[in-house]
Amino acid sequence: MSAPTLDRPTGTPSTTRGRPRSLRASAPGMTAGRSIGSRARGGVLGLVAWIVGLAFFAPVAWMVLTSFHSETDAATNPPSLFAPLTLDGYANFFGANSGASPWPPLINSASASVVSTLLVLCLALPAAYALSIRPVEKWSDVMFFFLSTKMLPMVAGLLPIYLIASRIGALDSIGLLIVLYTSMNLPIAVWMMRSFLSEIPVEILEAAALDGASLLSIFRRVIIPISGPGLAATALICFIFSWNELLFASVLTSTKAFTAPVFLTSFVTSQGLFLAQVCAAAVAVSFPVLVAGFAAQDKLVQGLSLGAVK
Repeated sequence: MSAPTLDRPTGTPSTTRGRPRSLRASAPGMTAGRSIGSRARGGVLGLVAWIVGLAFFAPVAWMVLTSFHSETDAATNPPSLFAPLTLDGYANFFGANSGASPWPPLINSASASVVSTLLVLCLALPAAYALSIRPVEKWSDVMFFFLSTKMLPMVAGLLPIYLIASRIGALDSIGLLIVLYTSMNLPIAVWMMRSFLSEIPVEILEAAALDGASLLSIFRRVIIPISGPGLAATALICFIFSWNELLFASVLTSTKAFTAPVFLTSFVTSQGLFLAQVCAAAVAVSFPVLVAGFAAQDKLVQGLSLGAVK
């Protein structure tokens, strides 16, 4: 009597190297499905990014377009997109009809912003060096102290600053604005510069010290060139904050040291809101910041991403 033989059950897939053929056949299909799904998700995310970007850009584009319209066309409801273009708004901004020149407030804003930014960099760089490359004891407490100075609302310190400035005769002066802008931007500059300097390898600084370089030489020849993108990003952000500041400039200045944002508010009069003039003035006041950002865009991107990845 012969031994019984076991036949393979029908319908059971044969295997190759322990893996069913059906699964091997379906693997390319699963990979293709995943790739199609990832492409679909990427397309949806790209579409959402475009929508969000256009949503942020639309008010700026509308402001620029309105600045080239006349007051009558700018005040229409619904707005007139294809109205004739004119330069009357910019002519009024530069004093063609009123005689008020925008150059003094623009020069005041530039002076206060540039000088305060340079002072911030001169003070923030040594502080960031001490907190990152040569850390002091309890450096985290020091960083929290810098951050806590930004927690006080600006309006809460306005009255004491006004009384002190009035007592020492510093009202309506560029020097007062420079001191205020420096103190306001210094904490954020120290935070940013510390993250940038912490990316510098300590071995480079030790090698420079072994070669006989002094601390000032190390700053000038090693730290500043390596942290150049971070310095550019910090300088641009401090410049923007100083240029756009309105509260202290409107209260602490009057006729001599009033800045461009204060001059911009003068276009909102008791006679009404002249929309075309306001848009033209806003574009003109924003133009220096846009030029500075465009000129330093490469350094800005490098600087903002310098301390992001460890």
